[in-house]
Amino acid sequence: MVVEHAEPTRGRPRKRERQRRRVSVIGVLGELFITAGVVVLLFLGWQLWINDLFASHAQRDEAEGLSQTWSKGEGVTVAPPDRVDPGEPIVAVAPGNAQTFATLIIPRLGADYARPVAEGVGLEDVLNTHAVGHYPGTQMPGAVGNSAYAAHRTGWGSPFFDIDKLQVGDSIYVETQDGWYRYVFRSLEYVLASGVGVLDQVPQLTGVQPTDRIITLTSCNPVYTADERIVAYGVYDTWWPRAGGAPPEIAGIAAQAGGAG
Repeated sequence: MVVEHAEPTRGRPRKRERQRRRVSVIGVLGELFITAGVVVLLFLGWQLWINDLFASHAQRDEAEGLSQTWSKGEGVTVAPPDRVDPGEPIVAVAPGNAQTFATLIIPRLGADYARPVAEGVGLEDVLNTHAVGHYPGTQMPGAVGNSAYAAHRTGWGSPFFDIDKLQVGDSIYVETQDGWYRYVFRSLEYVLASGVGVLDQVPQLTGVQPTDRIITLTSCNPVYTADERIVAYGVYDTWWPRAGGAPPEIAGIAAQAGGAG
């Protein structure tokens, strides 16, 4: 009896080769996705932490430089607790777009918290570079009405990251070449990103004539998103003319920025 031997299947090696190619392609794609994920994480780490730290230091240095310019190298003294009432505050004319004209000092946000303020709220020319932007058309520090400001909650130094930590009665100082204006924090409000009523001369009351001096600080909310706005309100208390010395509450920050007097 003749036994017939089956011919070896010629298609199997090709099939195994195609399978190996598919596995290789999947492996390469997997490695590419992993690499892309690592790159994204590194970018986020740089943007949210390392670059944020550098930007914060740069903003503080810029604020100190402004104060040194205003003090003309003479050092900053501290006003006596029994100082004479300075009267009506000096109100400056609004500067040109992206021009720095003030520093924002909020003790609650840190013992050395001082950030430069520039005119305008554009991203590239103000908020991503200086720190805090002053809304054009709103009042200058010390004026009757609403003096409104914006800053990033996260990224680019995160100037307003802890704005939700403010407590009733906290001081908010705006320093200019004329002196220090103190506002007292009163309340927080959360609005939609389209809620421009917070910029009214009396916030949320369009057309009402103001009688108080108000400060409004705005930023994104929740953290890492821009769906809403968190808004901090304060009311004017008093001011310290530069010639009479800095407010005792921020003597350390003023001395560090202007040089010990």
